[in-house]
Amino acid sequence: MAYKTSPKKKPAKFEDELWSAAVALRGNVAPADYKHYVLPLLFLRYLSLKYEKRREELIQEVREHRKVMPSQANMDYLLEEPDEYKKANAFMLPEQARWDHLVKHAQDDKIKIIVDDALEVVGKEHPKLQGIMPRIFANSNLDADALRSLITLFSKEVFSSKSGQALDMLGKTYEYFIGNFASTEGARGGEYFTPESVVRVLVECMEPKEGVVFDPACGSGGMFVQSDKFAHHNKALSFIGQERIDTTVRLGRMNLILHGLDGAIELGNSLLDDKHPHVKADFVIANPPFNLSGWGAEKLDSNDPRLTVDGKRYAATNSNANYMWMLHFLHHTKEGGTAATVMANGSMTTSTNEEQALRRAFVEANLVDCIIQLPEKLFAQTGIPVCIWIFSKSRGGISGHRDRRNEIFFIDARKLGRLKEGSRKQKELTEEEIAKIAAAYHSFRAVGREQQTTPGFCAAGHLETVQKHDYKLTPGIYVGSEAEEDDGEEFEAKYARLTAQLKEQFEESNRLQSTIRNNLQANLRIEDLQ
Repeated sequence: MAYKTSPKKKPAKFEDELWSAAVALRGNVAPADYKHYVLPLLFLRYLSLKYEKRREELIQEVREHRKVMPSQANMDYLLEEPDEYKKANAFMLPEQARWDHLVKHAQDDKIKIIVDDALEVVGKEHPKLQGIMPRIFANSNLDADALRSLITLFSKEVFSSKSGQALDMLGKTYEYFIGNFASTEGARGGEYFTPESVVRVLVECMEPKEGVVFDPACGSGGMFVQSDKFAHHNKALSFIGQERIDTTVRLGRMNLILHGLDGAIELGNSLLDDKHPHVKADFVIANPPFNLSGWGAEKLDSNDPRLTVDGKRYAATNSNANYMWMLHFLHHTKEGGTAATVMANGSMTTSTNEEQALRRAFVEANLVDCIIQLPEKLFAQTGIPVCIWIFSKSRGGISGHRDRRNEIFFIDARKLGRLKEGSRKQKELTEEEIAKIAAAYHSFRAVGREQQTTPGFCAAGHLETVQKHDYKLTPGIYVGSEAEEDDGEEFEAKYARLTAQLKEQFEESNRLQSTIRNNLQANLRIEDLQ
């Protein structure tokens, strides 16, 4: 007998192996809390590695006489001079905060206190890092042996100064861990993480290359990191954000530093306590909390400038914050700028008086540029189907785009997406699908390019058409049905063939019914004889 050989198992990604090893050390720590121990430790490893690499560079510069150092005393001074590290976007670390110090004392009984001391001294030495890594280990349920094992785990060769990719690997590992922590935490994970493929759609459509990127619901900073990647680390981009949960603010600030980004993330409720009232951004990119009820609309100042659209005042509803978020985004978008946000699908058709009035105002004021309806199950934390709203203040033909007033572009991407590797529930958009969505939108607004219209996928809807549909913005209303491919067969021939096929199927059905009936009768006779 021949046996089939099992297909060779793909080697696990380094991040997968690292994640599995880290999770195995969790012990008594609640899943939702574990990230607050693992991620700061990864961050400290990053700070130490940056310090080590800069220190080695300084020593090399002295050896090559690029810096004149007449004595060992001067050499020691140079290596302990904070400004020399700032030049390389690094932080000068005192000995007790360096990774080799933690490795050296990993077996000490007081290792949890030693780690806390390291985190504390980093914040004291550098105001920019103050509050990012508070003392949390000594009084935690994390077992000391588990902490020792985490230190060993993050001491792997790939994270050493000998590895040319160590800094990039730490950044990728941090992102990977954030995503996995979010997936395991359910709804709580959505407070600080947006799936990468969704972020990619937002960023690829917006094309941020220079200017201010603003996210007033920034979570762990994924929109900023992806914008920086899109711009190929162009220093012409700057990042401003706000987040209402203090632990998430810390995750975001660490994420920015890990990716070499200089940004300002403030703590506070954006809707009720805007920490950036005067910011006018080139790009507003956000994934705010969906369908937030009882959010405090009654606390808004009656003169709040965000409630004005095209010179007219509107009311915010306390039953749902979706439209208040959109008002907030528009307020912070400069003339010529663009805003893109993830929203629950209900926002496209809601008939609540205040929301319907605002949707009409957005359309009439020529602010809505594009609506993208996304596939279901892209978010691990919620089954709420979502869409993307893209607002633009350059619809009159500025910022290098054509005049597209009185038009809105609709993309129905519900049929796109595939299951993520290793998941039976969550989907993701492929590279090709992200590119397809972005290309369609870019074609719509580009000067001199033929607009893309694909039945069942994308089309432009004119203002008059949108008005006839009571300002409902569901893409399916406007993109039509996907055209069926013509197989070239004549109608008469196809009709005759299908009719004959149906007749054969009816006859086969009758034959099967007769066989089943005879078998049942035969079985009954056998039972009677017994």
